[in-house]
Amino acid sequence: MGASETNIDRDQNANFAVLIAGPTASGKSELALKMAKDLNGVIINTDSMQVYSVLDVLSARPQSNELAQVEHYLYGFLSPTERCSTGVWLRAVAKLLARDELKSKNKIFVGGTGLYFKALTDGFIEIPDISSQLIEETEALVAPLSRQQRIDLLSKRDPEMAKTLLEPDQQRLVRALSVLAGTGRSLANWQKDEQQGLLGSYDLKKIVLNPDREILNERIKKRFLTMLEKGGVEEVKEISSLDIDQSMPAMKAIGVREISGWLAGDFSREEAIEKAIIASRQYAKRQRTWFRRQMENWEWRH
Repeated sequence: MGASETNIDRDQNANFAVLIAGPTASGKSELALKMAKDLNGVIINTDSMQVYSVLDVLSARPQSNELAQVEHYLYGFLSPTERCSTGVWLRAVAKLLARDELKSKNKIFVGGTGLYFKALTDGFIEIPDISSQLIEETEALVAPLSRQQRIDLLSKRDPEMAKTLLEPDQQRLVRALSVLAGTGRSLANWQKDEQQGLLGSYDLKKIVLNPDREILNERIKKRFLTMLEKGGVEEVKEISSLDIDQSMPAMKAIGVREISGWLAGDFSREEAIEKAIIASRQYAKRQRTWFRRQMENWEWRH
């Protein structure tokens, strides 16, 4: 990675931030570390799984040697017993940006959660809290549905949101349906309210990493095998000991369910590895699709 990649034209009088998005295992953390060192910056987590403690290895959080090189923020700051919504994360970022000792630092936001980046750049409507009971009821409704059944359910209950969310995965469908049930208003309607991004006053450099699919698939495989060697199994044992409801976001981290099934004797170690790798590749594909639709004007790097 050449030094020219961090020679960035910008307004030296403005607050400055780099946004680095990309699918899982695309090399985001490596680039963020390089840029933070070159630009006298700090790194801020923009990934919905890396906010949780315990899941150090399985969420691919920066390791001790990386943490020692530059300051990192919002990694592992929540217990896996808590839910991290976009609003929770954005409020944590707002507090961080207000800290006097960080105002002179360039900020490097890095992660794979597209909605977090969208909230930073375009704003975020603070929707009233939805009760955990309603969310759990909606999750139970959505869990057994096929892809087509999810599409049909959203079209029937919330046709306005269905025009925006064409391929609803479980998490986004639960969010849409629970907001509708809890507020009486479509999430699409909430999103139309006037918004201003948290980084509105910043000069921004926006990057999407997009490696060749075959290269990314091989990286995903190697990384999961490394995770098993470096403590992934122990993390699953630890998080399982907390007796957390399976509907909580941290329990849906790739590797948790697969390793749990292996430890329970439901399938072999080899099957657990295969299932986790397939799940990671499918997740990367969904991330790519979202980024293509929402970040087409960003700088794409292969």
